[in-house]
Amino acid sequence: MSNYLKTIFNRKQTSQSLPIPGSEQVINSAGGYVWAVTDWARLERFLILGSEGGTYYTCQKTLSRVNAEATLRCIKADGTRAVSTIVSVSDSGRAPKNDPAIFALALAASEGDVETRRAALRALPQVCRTGTHLMHFAAYVDGMRGWGRALRSAVARWYEQMPVEKLAYQAVKYQQRDGWSHRDLLRLSHPTPGIWQRKDVFYWITQGWPGVGDEPHSESALKLVWAFERARRAQTAQEVASLIRDYRLPREAVPTQWLTEAAVWEALLPDMPMTALIRNLATMTRVGLVSEVSDASKFISDTLTDESKLRAARVHPIAALSALRTYAQGYGERGQNTWTPVRSIIDALDAAFYASFSNVEPTGKRWMLALDVSGSMACGRIAGVPGLTPRDATAALAMVTANVEPWYRVAGFSSGFVPLSVSPRQRLDDVIKTVSGLPFDSTDCALPMTWALKTRAKVDVFVIYTDNETWAGQIHPAQALRAYRDQMGIDAKLIVVGMTATNFSIADPNDAGMLDVVGFDTATPQLTADFAR
Repeated sequence: MSNYLKTIFNRKQTSQSLPIPGSEQVINSAGGYVWAVTDWARLERFLILGSEGGTYYTCQKTLSRVNAEATLRCIKADGTRAVSTIVSVSDSGRAPKNDPAIFALALAASEGDVETRRAALRALPQVCRTGTHLMHFAAYVDGMRGWGRALRSAVARWYEQMPVEKLAYQAVKYQQRDGWSHRDLLRLSHPTPGIWQRKDVFYWITQGWPGVGDEPHSESALKLVWAFERARRAQTAQEVASLIRDYRLPREAVPTQWLTEAAVWEALLPDMPMTALIRNLATMTRVGLVSEVSDASKFISDTLTDESKLRAARVHPIAALSALRTYAQGYGERGQNTWTPVRSIIDALDAAFYASFSNVEPTGKRWMLALDVSGSMACGRIAGVPGLTPRDATAALAMVTANVEPWYRVAGFSSGFVPLSVSPRQRLDDVIKTVSGLPFDSTDCALPMTWALKTRAKVDVFVIYTDNETWAGQIHPAQALRAYRDQMGIDAKLIVVGMTATNFSIADPNDAGMLDVVGFDTATPQLTADFAR
């Protein structure tokens, strides 16, 4: 009789290779049983995490396809809600990259009903805020549908409603992407310029500058275009630097041959957008502008640690983390370039990572931060960042909570459980190295709860950072949590942080004490703190 209960119908302890009796669990890619998240949850995972790099069990092409299918189901079920979700994630800066949102918007503009297509096209300026975004959208939508009147009008409005000076900046900074250019889009959409300054910008985009004189253009909106054309004909780095300082030329407007000159980068630095600053730290160090005692290093450090500037620029934590990992190692993931990292810049990037999340007040709860370091977590890339695996990223995310909460434990687990002596007082790259060096094996996401029960550790909130591809344990995580609650007398909660854009979760959707959230959503730390309270 005990064998029948143990192997066939035990609601309290079921092997992860079998479904919990009476539940609606589904089999995951690893062969274990979990719950399927809703299409709406899947849509948010895709918008925030993307599908670049795939996962251990699913290649990028397959993962992208199934995410597109889930997005399409949301569009078909409630198109206006889908568009609203796309706009919310994109406009609030919750995602590391805007590409998934642009793709989803193109899908809504192509496959939705009439109202959905109209909503998607109205949202174009909110999601496609730069010239690069617009050209990405054009590439996506061109592969999905024809260029009808409504689509042409939406693109035309993008050009017609943008202030002229900003339009000139977009035209200079983002000239072509994905095989599309502003010239292509203007000829397709036929926008009405309205004022002569905009008409002149359109003329320059489509026909070119008729002649570049020695004197700058008299109209402020066209001075940038004049300076751009002059820079293309410049003979010295000093001439280019002067044009940059006087007319605030962006880096993309500088001819490639001058981007090895420290004087050019010194001129670019004061007006460089925050994201461009973060992306070009290695280059500025390599050319000699950034060093241990330079004024440029102090300026950059002060800028990167200014929380108001980080928020205004909507710098995503992934951007800071990616830059920290790459800059600190002194060489790029692609190419042969090397540099000597500057300590103050590394420290500033470390601080910028934490500052780029919303401010979170400590809850005073007892937290267990459990990092899935199993084999499947060592594959794939977070938001397409080279070298940043879900396994490494768990450490960075855990430190966000550890940086706020006074009572916490950190541990790594796969088929075994390893308490970790890591602290937010360590730099993130050191914490990530510690986690990367752990041995990995099969996945048992119940271990944080079974370990806590065995050792009688008091925990109010378990946070498990995982890809939800769990399969190896003799008890499901949800069952282990309930056993912990019953035997310890603590109404503990479980927060599952999904690190990949799969459609699985170990959190029981029917248990109000379990929550499923998306890794690297900038709203996640505040959401988890509120849930813990």
